[in-house]
Amino acid sequence: MPGGRILFITLSNIGDAILTTPVLQALHDRFPEAAIDIVADERSSEMFLYCPYRGRILHKRKRGQLRGVIALWKELFWTRYDLVVDLRTDGMAYLLRAKKRLTKWQRRARGPHAVEQHMGIIHRLHGDRPIPGCRIWPGEENFAWARKTLAGYHGGRLLGLGPGANWPGKIWPARNFLSLIEQLRTRFDAAVLLGNAHDRRLAVSIAQDSAVPCLDLCGQTTLLQAAAILQQIAVFVGNDSGLGHMASAVGTPSLTIFGHGQPERYRPWGEKALWLVGADQNIENVAVRDVVDALDRHLVSPR
Repeated sequence: MPGGRILFITLSNIGDAILTTPVLQALHDRFPEAAIDIVADERSSEMFLYCPYRGRILHKRKRGQLRGVIALWKELFWTRYDLVVDLRTDGMAYLLRAKKRLTKWQRRARGPHAVEQHMGIIHRLHGDRPIPGCRIWPGEENFAWARKTLAGYHGGRLLGLGPGANWPGKIWPARNFLSLIEQLRTRFDAAVLLGNAHDRRLAVSIAQDSAVPCLDLCGQTTLLQAAAILQQIAVFVGNDSGLGHMASAVGTPSLTIFGHGQPERYRPWGEKALWLVGADQNIENVAVRDVVDALDRHLVSPR
């Protein structure tokens, strides 16, 4: 299919969308000259802006679901695709003009993880070849912003922290983040706090009592600015949220702390991505000492 056209329908949430990027990369590797249009959620679509082989980015809007589906269908219907790869599978693929469609109904999963499940959808194209890593493309303007933002810590060893999450049961106590900083204070020159505006309260409580200088960026970055910051730090430690997936996607060593959830399926994907799970799915059962020991045993020295 040299020079053909592919439609790639990804998932909505940031972490979920990042876990679909190995499929996107595999499609590009298989059909390097094809234009790949991407259907994504409005917010998570930002991370595809600088993907060097994408075509159009189209939005599937959650609000007014039926109206959103109809609007998207009208936008796509007149394009004839050589291949539609639908990782969402809400029926859209079967309403479009396409020579071939791959959906979860033909999936042959390679394992329990979401990445392995997604790759099973394109098993006829990719076979048993190694699974690509997750990717995110911050773009040079965002790298420049990150360098400027971190200029005061140039050459320093930076610890990234993600203290927030979308549910209280997924949030490791702020006192534990403070204790972690205390135990790592001789290894890092500063901590960088990342998250959305809802995480500001937690970030402020950590920054004001931190044993090392803290740069609080919660609620002050775009998605790609956060990714560019993550690529500049030495190690990222955070709760089960999109930030851990972003750290893995830019190649930064990370450790994700789980309470309630399914880390065997939804943990960040990558050789440098570690995770710990609290006993009885209680995140407060993850001890600070366990986090420090895990960093000592498995992650590279701060760069």
